[in-house]
Amino acid sequence: MKCPFCGYLEDKVVDSRESREGEAIRRRRECLRCERRFTSYERIDEIPYMVIKKDGRREPFDRNKVMAGLLRACEKRPVPSTKLEAIVNSVEKYVQESPERERPTSKIGEQIMRRLKELDKVAYVRFASVYLEFEDVSEFMHELKSLVRARANAANRRT
Repeated sequence: MKCPFCGYLEDKVVDSRESREGEAIRRRRECLRCERRFTSYERIDEIPYMVIKKDGRREPFDRNKVMAGLLRACEKRPVPSTKLEAIVNSVEKYVQESPERERPTSKIGEQIMRRLKELDKVAYVRFASVYLEFEDVSEFMHELKSLVRARANAANRRT
């Protein structure tokens, strides 16, 4: 902490306590050069993590929205909630690790689809149909055929 009086960078903490509202830590410090005391406050970083929508809009990241989408895709499927929670946690971690504090929803959606594809093919197709905005049945069928081809290739490699 830089001393506001002499600019020296080393000090000692004399006293620490929570503010009345509990939203900050108040610290009394003493400069090790000029020996004057000053107060500093530590607050939680409250800048929200943002997502960039397809149309360019920015909005705060909402893990509940991600979970709601996964729950819709996995409705009546044998997918454990712990697996869905793990997907949401990994997506949240991905957003939080961004140096700009924001990520495009296209990258988030790709990450979710990749995980769902490994977890449950039906849930994957359900999620993809909404996320990829299939315009008609032919696009839907194209995605299904690619899944069937991938499954057949995997079976051929095993034999």
